[in-house]
Amino acid sequence: MTKVIDFLYDFGSPNAYLVHKTLPDLAARFGASVNYLPVLLGGVFKATNNQSPMQAFGGVQGKLQYHARETQRFIKRHDLTFHMNPHFPVMTIGAMRGAIFAQGKDWESNYISAIFDAMWVHGQKMDDTAVIHEVLTENNLPAKEIIEATQDQSVKQGLIDATSAAVQRGVFGSPTMFVGIEMFFGKETLPEIEEALIA
Repeated sequence: MTKVIDFLYDFGSPNAYLVHKTLPDLAARFGASVNYLPVLLGGVFKATNNQSPMQAFGGVQGKLQYHARETQRFIKRHDLTFHMNPHFPVMTIGAMRGAIFAQGKDWESNYISAIFDAMWVHGQKMDDTAVIHEVLTENNLPAKEIIEATQDQSVKQGLIDATSAAVQRGVFGSPTMFVGIEMFFGKETLPEIEEALIA
């Protein structure tokens, strides 16, 4: 039976982008698959009384500098392209609603990759509808259909429900992964996911 890794993500998380770039290859090495599950990180933070690392550790001497250095080591180790988005933090509610609408469609993976790359490779302002439309069009995605769907009540509720379900599973941030009922938080846990796939 093929093992499945649930990957709960928000496009606004740089670490979620880094996991997105590495997790599928990891899964493939063990004959597993990745199930992408969109959540709204702001909603997760509100429900769990959590904060972004910049807020939580901004006053801790050396913490953010170390975090940046650790991120650079990860990028080098995996030979990735990454640029900190100049508009960070970006309000991702529109893009995440788009991810809800994309679920199960044959262009879902293209949508996910296009938005992640726009955020963390090209540094685009992905809370601007005009920019989102341009990115979707450039990637041969149905831009008008997706943007209109983000205003549909069922899609809005879908993101709310997905976020609530994530919190119920114990999620407090992104990236979070599950193998079965075992939860893994952060890109640093990828080796532990490998161990779970071997078991």
